[in-house]
Amino acid sequence: MPAPNPDPSNPATPDTSAVAAPSSTLVVDDPHPFRALLRIALPTVVTMSSFTLMQFLDKLMVSRVSPDPIYIGAQGNGGLISFVPISIAMGLVSVVNSFVSQNLGAGKPDRGPAYAWNALWLSMLYWAAVVIPMALLLPTIFAQFRDSGTAPEILARIEYRDALSINYAQILMFGACLTLASRAISQFFYGMQKPWVVLIAGLLGNLTNFLCNSVFIYGPEAAPKTGVAILDAWFTFAASIAQTLGVPRMALTGAAVGTVIGTAVELAIPAVIFLSPKFNRLYKTRSQWKPSWMHIKDLARVGWAPGLMFGNEMICWGLFMVYMVGHYGADHSTAGFIAHQYMSMSFMPAVGISVAVTAMVGKCMGMKRPDLAVSRAWMGTATAMVYMFLCAVCFVLFGEPMARLFLSKDLDPETRQRLVSMASKFLLLTAAFQLFDAFAITLVGALRGAGDTAWPGIATLISSWLVIVGGGQLMMYAFPNLESYGPWIAAAAYVIILSLLILWRFQQGHWKSRTLVHDDPIIAAH
Repeated sequence: MPAPNPDPSNPATPDTSAVAAPSSTLVVDDPHPFRALLRIALPTVVTMSSFTLMQFLDKLMVSRVSPDPIYIGAQGNGGLISFVPISIAMGLVSVVNSFVSQNLGAGKPDRGPAYAWNALWLSMLYWAAVVIPMALLLPTIFAQFRDSGTAPEILARIEYRDALSINYAQILMFGACLTLASRAISQFFYGMQKPWVVLIAGLLGNLTNFLCNSVFIYGPEAAPKTGVAILDAWFTFAASIAQTLGVPRMALTGAAVGTVIGTAVELAIPAVIFLSPKFNRLYKTRSQWKPSWMHIKDLARVGWAPGLMFGNEMICWGLFMVYMVGHYGADHSTAGFIAHQYMSMSFMPAVGISVAVTAMVGKCMGMKRPDLAVSRAWMGTATAMVYMFLCAVCFVLFGEPMARLFLSKDLDPETRQRLVSMASKFLLLTAAFQLFDAFAITLVGALRGAGDTAWPGIATLISSWLVIVGGGQLMMYAFPNLESYGPWIAAAAYVIILSLLILWRFQQGHWKSRTLVHDDPIIAAH
């Protein structure tokens, strides 16, 4: 039983004795916790990986546009810089899961929809006030990172890559209203432990993205042969569709358009179910649509730190990839983004497990069972560690063939081998911190489920700037012969240090006395 809050004036840790006792509708704990984890985590892994998978498909498909590997770096730069402002809002709305799951555990599931609605309004405001202006400023932002002292032939390549990146990023950012709305509603279903809704949406969204990419990227020209009969037949059919509709070969622009359309499908499915008569009857999902200052304050109070944490990491990783690694030329950028794409594919499923842990820990805290929350957190951490260990093994054993997947066979053999060598070495460095990343990602999810978000956010802010940015710069100037490998070493050190800090915070146990459940006047009025 959590102890009463010694400081009632602190809203972050309200007196748990004041929380109403769970009603008769309280959801009891699952007698098979690992099965419950998998039931939530498996569809969550798929859905949390949805945006990353769309980016993976974009990169893989545009790599076939031309033997020139510059499209890979352009897509990587554009995707990363577009995700920086989006990630801040995504981090903020992630705490909808915490509020919904704790109210579910307390037997008050009809209090959850108000948090989803208000997260939606906050996201739309943020998109209009921050994301759109930043999209319009991208040409200026990219220009700031170019070194005028670079050799003219290299500078021309960088400027061409940047022009492609800006166009790709702007389309994604203009369509980010769909991405943010989808995440706000999805977090409600995670908290209600109904991730199958978002799973179906994610699968159909990615299928839509692939189909649209096939038409928009290549246009009337069929994609290069893959050697897989069914795919080659589809690409030939997609070319005929493009010719019939008059769709030109759009290359990287087509990939961005396909992603936005796929995201629209991914939003439509949970939105329809959320507003359905059944869900409205059970949880009053339609009657809580009005903006509520109380719920906005709750979301801001708990969500500012995850938003800061997620957004800040994206900024630091953006500086790392665009400025530090990209500083050494287009080849380093291309190889770096190949490794970064696989790194994203490895940690996003771990993020999915973390989201499941947030839901399970939140439910346990709503039930006033922090002891169960601890066991669920460690169970999720062990699961993530097994998965990321397997990823590390793949990076070590299959780094070179994984890198070749993104490179055209028509590429100059010497350039191709140089890129494969660099990317595989980057993957070795990535393998070194996979287990630590599993610790950090999963335990942050556990702390978030309890409502303990500020400390991890601040720890991430400080360590990322000191180690990724500061350490990366130090490696560039102290060990210039390492070239872009130096910043990669600093990035590995950052993940290891952060994981130890998060582990220490979790072990301290301050989160066990927190609660996010309180009386809701909006529900009372209905």
